[in-house]
Amino acid sequence: MKALTFSEFGTSNVLQYIKIKDPILKENEVLVEMKAIGLNFADVYRRKGDYHLVGTPPFIAGYEGAGVVINSNNTSFNVGDRIAFADVPLANAQLVAVNIKNAIPLPDAISFETAATILLQGLTAHYLATDSHKTQQGDTVLIHAAAGGVGQFLTKISKLLGATVIGLTSSNDKVKAALLNGADKVFLYSNDWKNQVLNFVPNGVDVTYDSVGNTLSDSFEVTKNRGQVVFFGMAGGDPDFINPRMLMDSSKTLTGGDLWNYLVSKEERIKRANQLFEWIISGEIAIPEPTIFKLSKGKKAHDFLESRESTGKIILIP
Repeated sequence: MKALTFSEFGTSNVLQYIKIKDPILKENEVLVEMKAIGLNFADVYRRKGDYHLVGTPPFIAGYEGAGVVINSNNTSFNVGDRIAFADVPLANAQLVAVNIKNAIPLPDAISFETAATILLQGLTAHYLATDSHKTQQGDTVLIHAAAGGVGQFLTKISKLLGATVIGLTSSNDKVKAALLNGADKVFLYSNDWKNQVLNFVPNGVDVTYDSVGNTLSDSFEVTKNRGQVVFFGMAGGDPDFINPRMLMDSSKTLTGGDLWNYLVSKEERIKRANQLFEWIISGEIAIPEPTIFKLSKGKKAHDFLESRESTGKIILIP
């Protein structure tokens, strides 16, 4: 098979699309012929060496995708079954060995491209809106990086659950994208966003979703007393230390979020994914078209993702 690999850490120039050995199935695995693969910033971080990698070069990034079972050593899945996954390594390849506990059955109404577009970011948005903060009718939520992949899904789910959504983003084009995605109001980071949020919601928002990190203290400033800040990413750098006295005096709550603490079982993966599938099939959530690159053109896809010019999802097609 062929795979998008790297044998040293660095810029996208280290990526190579080469022929390597096919995966050998272990117990309770299926071999999947990949049809669509999700590209995420975590793949960039692995390529740069920021994330720990197990094994020896050539390394293969990618954790999210969808395809067709072409070999199975168990009774859970048959050859021809359509499956998807959000947390299986070595996904940037034509063939991937998938443990059955990570495999999510794919309804006929959900395309491979849609599955690769929604799972990692959609499941993240799902736990943020239903577990980290239990969004209710009438809530006002503030979403950092609202035009990004998670931001778009979080906007859609929050609106579906009855919230008013304020978005934050970095360019006028992304403001337009966030508004088209359903946000009620969107502010630029460069335009004194804290005052703009408080002018729009004088008492502060019910919850702020912060994936930027170095904005964490600012997020607390625009969150109302007894409100909540959900911290789930550090795209802009490490957060400030938060003074527990501030939390006590304002009765505000700081909650951390990581998807892997929620996808703890096969049943949990399937339950959450099926909720996303149902919302999409019923039309309650509309999915914007992803930007598509061939897997062999993975360098261009990485460059486009790192340029931060993209809005929404980038997927790779083997």
